[in-house]
Amino acid sequence: MKTKTSLVLLLPLALSFAAFGGEFSGKVIKLGIDPTYPPLEYKTPQGLLTGFGVDIAQAMCDEMQAKCVWVESSWDGMIPGLQAKKFDAIASSMTITPQRQQQIDFSDKVSNAPAQLVALKGANLQPTAASLKGKSVGVQQGSSQEAYANALWRPAGVNVTTYQSQQEANEDLANGRLDASLMASINASQFFKTPGGQAFAFSGEPLRDSKYFGVGDGIGVRKGDTALLDAFNAALKAIIANGTYKKVNDKYFDFDMYGAGQ
Repeated sequence: MKTKTSLVLLLPLALSFAAFGGEFSGKVIKLGIDPTYPPLEYKTPQGLLTGFGVDIAQAMCDEMQAKCVWVESSWDGMIPGLQAKKFDAIASSMTITPQRQQQIDFSDKVSNAPAQLVALKGANLQPTAASLKGKSVGVQQGSSQEAYANALWRPAGVNVTTYQSQQEANEDLANGRLDASLMASINASQFFKTPGGQAFAFSGEPLRDSKYFGVGDGIGVRKGDTALLDAFNAALKAIIANGTYKKVNDKYFDFDMYGAGQ
């Protein structure tokens, strides 16, 4: 995307996008969000939604010339809420996994950050059932990390504890009620910056099992909603090509979120 060749693609990209964007020009699109994942999706002290995922989704909506409104939901209520038509799309950094693809359709990859185990510095824990046997590991309810831990660790004697939000898991980790937590590396990097998280670090190598962690995060839509899916994909390509994606990326991270974990 940084080569000279990509520049010659801008004109046909813009022309192809116009067909998709025009269909949603002026229309309201409701986006489901769980604003408990800084720096991806969260609220400012004033109650305003912000974060990398929010800014990227808004940039795509701008390309589509659509009016996007946010609908808050708990994480485990995201897919049921989409299917019940409480909102039109999930724009909350949802990992694309085979299990979820059976229920909803996904856009092309929007970002990618691997899951990692977080524990006290020097704990020498590894993200394996053998290392964690008898330990208490926190995960967020409804997350790919929960699915992985329940499938591979719980049967081997790991005490997997679920939480409504990752923040709640982080609080118990900081207070010593957990030995470790399995979370997205982006969330962990933010946790490390908090007073309670400074004593913690990544423990072991990232987990990249595509069966559970997929190939990255995407925008989720209802099965068969191809017009909206095509519009999001075209908008994503446009904001990558015109530099908007990089501008948002650099606002929050010092690495490439689009290629992170590749």
